[in-house]
Amino acid sequence: MTQPIGNPSHIGNLDAAQLGPQPTYLPDDHADVEARKRLDAGEEPIDVAAGLPASSLAWAILADEAHGEGRLVDSYAYARVGYHRGLDSLRAAGWRGAGPIPWKHEINRGFLRALNALGRAAGAIGEGEEAARIEEFLRSSDPAAIDAIAAGE
Repeated sequence: MTQPIGNPSHIGNLDAAQLGPQPTYLPDDHADVEARKRLDAGEEPIDVAAGLPASSLAWAILADEAHGEGRLVDSYAYARVGYHRGLDSLRAAGWRGAGPIPWKHEINRGFLRALNALGRAAGAIGEGEEAARIEEFLRSSDPAAIDAIAAGE
């Protein structure tokens, strides 16, 4: 009699863990929620970042402003802070270094905008390899983010 190879009981029982990392959603109490309220009320991004340093959104907006004014090193620095603060927040939300970070979840957008700004600034100061790595990170996080950011969403 031949013995079956492997364990056939797993067929049809694939769970989410076997399919790869699940999307990460920053929590509703994230600093970017309060930052969005303050920015929408007209508060200056520099003041929002000073009051809410964990807000990737505030840092991303500062990076965008600096880039628009031609202050490329400032843009890079602001974007890097927003990126690192976002990584801290994502890790606290369960992210383990891989997996989707959906743009459709509005609270994730501050991090994704900071990531985009970092890639743009890296390229502008001649850090082409870093810019390419960041673009790949952004695409793997959510390919829709690049078009949404370009469209000004």
